[in-house]
Amino acid sequence: MGKGKPAGRDQIGNTKMAAEVIMYESPACPYCRAARQLLDTKSVDYKAILVDSREVFEEMIERSGRKTVPQIFIGTAHVGGYDDILALERDEALDALLAG
Repeated sequence: MGKGKPAGRDQIGNTKMAAEVIMYESPACPYCRAARQLLDTKSVDYKAILVDSREVFEEMIERSGRKTVPQIFIGTAHVGGYDDILALERDEALDALLAG
């Protein structure tokens, strides 16, 4: 799991995250590394699922409809890959999604 804090607000008013975050990833993938860094900078706990077998790869495709990593889920929503989560961050929509 990534680093993170419980849901709610901290003493200085930063939003803490409540939604479960799952990321299908590969250790050699630069986009996975960038997604992990983004989530870590936001102190988000996430479950990393290593796509290291055909079975996990097929599970990822079934859930996301995509064949590339990373594939990120926030709560019940499939967010997509790194470009998608970065776009949410740039549009200032990621925190609301993470807050559940």
